[in-house]
Amino acid sequence: MEESFDVIIIGAGATGLMAAAQLASKGNRTLLLEHNRQVGRKILISGGGRCNFTNRIVLPNDFHSENLHFAKSALSRYTPQDFINLVESYKIPYYEKKLGQLFCESSAKDIVDMLLAECKKYGAEIRLGQKILSVEKVDEQFILKDFKQSFLCSNLVIATGGLPLESLGASDFGYKIAKQFGLKTTTTQPALVPFVLFEDFSILSGVSLPVEIAVADRVIADDLLFTHKGVSGPAILKASLFWNPSDSFIINFVPGIDLADLIKKMKLQRPKVGLENYLKEFVPSRLIEKFKERYSWPVKILADLTFEEIERVATQLSAFKVTPRDTEGYRKAEVTKGGVCTSELSSKTLEARKVPGLYFIGEVVDVTGLLGGYNFQWAWASAHAVGEAILPWQD
Repeated sequence: MEESFDVIIIGAGATGLMAAAQLASKGNRTLLLEHNRQVGRKILISGGGRCNFTNRIVLPNDFHSENLHFAKSALSRYTPQDFINLVESYKIPYYEKKLGQLFCESSAKDIVDMLLAECKKYGAEIRLGQKILSVEKVDEQFILKDFKQSFLCSNLVIATGGLPLESLGASDFGYKIAKQFGLKTTTTQPALVPFVLFEDFSILSGVSLPVEIAVADRVIADDLLFTHKGVSGPAILKASLFWNPSDSFIINFVPGIDLADLIKKMKLQRPKVGLENYLKEFVPSRLIEKFKERYSWPVKILADLTFEEIERVATQLSAFKVTPRDTEGYRKAEVTKGGVCTSELSSKTLEARKVPGLYFIGEVVDVTGLLGGYNFQWAWASAHAVGEAILPWQD
């Protein structure tokens, strides 16, 4: 059995669903294939089940890529406000968390239902449990085969996502297709993921505090959480996007202040205050205990501290160097860093330069956003770019 379509999309996650609706709205005969028995599985668990579906302000600098300019075209043509307008048109209640993050008030299912409604409205066909075994291109047609039949299309869109959350059906299918057609891919690794440390910080497990992290050429300000294995929390997840194996980064546990200067001033104002008691104004007690043991801090009142001791304590808290043993891997990662090389694709259309009619969108591309709705916005924007690029065949 053989069926023909204008466009076939592989992957019914956020990017694939959005692309199917966009392409069908232009009049394309559109088929969306998904090997799972459910669409949008990653949407449903995102944001604690409420889906951080975008951020009010999205800039190219919020992403990691070999070419930071690549995402500019798609992001400028489909903005966060465009997606917010779509959400509001379906009367989905949402709220804003810190740093511009937007979440559904009730459930992430609202976003999935909205995308399915858009697909239905424009006639995009969705088939689940559809495992594609092979893809080839003959003349101007792509031929996809499963166990029972073949699908033909003039345009093939790969929206298979990345490698995290294998339990949700994640796979390397998209990268294999890229390599099959001679497209380069960058090294992939888990991102937006907790770190495992060499040193045992399990005594601090559950301790959370605001920090600044200097990693590569970035400074990230957000909350850090100590775990039994190492460190997590928004600041760490964001830092992992710019971290490479064996690299170090610097944690400032007292951001926004000159701790040495404050201790010196307090030494004059309240000389009988103990060092540990004073530090509790800035960092949690358990962190003080750990650092006191680690660095053999002097058990003294401020009056007895030398300026050298003050500088040393302040530096240890404001410039703590960490070299992680590893990340917690794809099992705990939210996204894949890396993917299909941006040099292989048109930034305007996401079409492969070497293979007319073949498109890669969303997480499978080497464009990875920070924590906070940025990856969803890239999903919507790259899907929209393909929707603008592929028009139905005109006789």
